[in-house]
Amino acid sequence: MKPETKFWYELKRNTNKIIWTRLENKALHGTPDLLGYNTNGHFFTVELKVAKSNRVLFSPHQISFHVVHEKNSFILVSCSPDRGLVRLYPGSGILELVRLGVSLEPLALGWELVTQKLESL
Repeated sequence: MKPETKFWYELKRNTNKIIWTRLENKALHGTPDLLGYNTNGHFFTVELKVAKSNRVLFSPHQISFHVVHEKNSFILVSCSPDRGLVRLYPGSGILELVRLGVSLEPLALGWELVTQKLESL
């Protein structure tokens, strides 16, 4: 199983109050991996990334999507065990995330805070 697929299953286990739709889109490059819908009736997108080092890799299309759709879009990064917990970043911060990697201060750190943030939108 691919690391991103494992990450997807981990996300589902930790965010059971959010309805997730996987967006596998071959027509519109850069579209995020997931569409989320929380109990407040709020839609948002999440791009899943697995980082094996400090760097988080994005395609030019993914960067463009988050620059254009800066509100209600997020990037969730799973770090290697030595880097610690999952990290949630706003889509609007993608250029900084590309530049600084996971050393960039996240919106939420760890499953509990990530879940609280996404559920409270």
